[in-house]
Amino acid sequence: MKKFILIATAFVCGLPAVAQNPMSYKDWVKDAPKFEDSFLTTPEAARIADNVLLYQQTTGGWPKNIRMQSVLTPEDHEKALKLKDKVNESTIDNGATSTEIQYLARMYNATGVEKYKEAAIRGIEYLFKSQYPNGGWPQFWPRPKGYYTHITYNDNAMINVMKLLRDIYEKKAPYQFVPENIVEQARASFDKGVSCILATQIKKDNKLTVWCAQHDEVTLEPAKARAYELPSFSGQESDDIVLLLMTIPNPSPEIIASVEGAVEWFKTSQVTGLKKEFFTDANGKKDYRMVPCTDCEPLWARFYDLDTNQPFFSDRDGVKKNDIAEIGHERRNGYSWYNNHGSKVLKKYDQWKKKLDSKK
Repeated sequence: MKKFILIATAFVCGLPAVAQNPMSYKDWVKDAPKFEDSFLTTPEAARIADNVLLYQQTTGGWPKNIRMQSVLTPEDHEKALKLKDKVNESTIDNGATSTEIQYLARMYNATGVEKYKEAAIRGIEYLFKSQYPNGGWPQFWPRPKGYYTHITYNDNAMINVMKLLRDIYEKKAPYQFVPENIVEQARASFDKGVSCILATQIKKDNKLTVWCAQHDEVTLEPAKARAYELPSFSGQESDDIVLLLMTIPNPSPEIIASVEGAVEWFKTSQVTGLKKEFFTDANGKKDYRMVPCTDCEPLWARFYDLDTNQPFFSDRDGVKKNDIAEIGHERRNGYSWYNNHGSKVLKKYDQWKKKLDSKK
């Protein structure tokens, strides 16, 4: 919040737009849900909300990577108006649409201004319209082709949507104003999403494992996205899928089996005895390498081969490599190849299992 106050002060001082707006779209997605309630009644919050309304497309959704906190020039305003009808830019990627819905819902609760409520509901309806009959969500909708049409777990796109819908049907803040018919649709939409998760879980040797970052919207098979995002078991996206499943009350036998299979995969797919070591290379660039370690936390690779279950890495040529040192500096440092999020799954699983057993 202090960072945002400093930015607001810069507006008054008349600094150039770039100096006024050091935050990126990533800061918007991260910080917008954290704005204090008292801020939402300020002129600055209303100015940002007007930007959010401006960038809402005719689909009801939003494009991604927009700095909603920016002070717009007349030229920026004109470009945003033209973007409204570029409907193929509407997306759930990078926190887009869900972040804007939440912000507008909070603004309506704080101010009672109807235009915020109406726009938030249009955004929610966009999520209903963009969901496939099989329960999945594409990264972009209604974009007609490309990997954007795949069911997208990548960067938690689909899981973020499902969490928002659950907040709506559970009537959590800030969604208590949502009409009952929308609440019921949110519940049905969430349930369809769960069905899609169960249907896309990869089976190997007749055992349930985890998920790919994206799945074909027709066949439900693991699918390729960008050149370096090949079909795989995903050690990054699968963790939040399992965590979501473990929050479902009174889980069905199918959900229980899904969790058990995924947790077993996380247990057997740990990368142990390795950690990141950062250094400056001969060109003065920050880089890292994986080095042996003892007593270090387990890691999980982002991608595992569907045949061997071994971690792999790819550059923009799409060629699989067994060692992260074999790909170039740009992709090695511009992408998340290892994470420790599987530890959250294993910790939560122990709690979930105890709770489940206590009900028997």
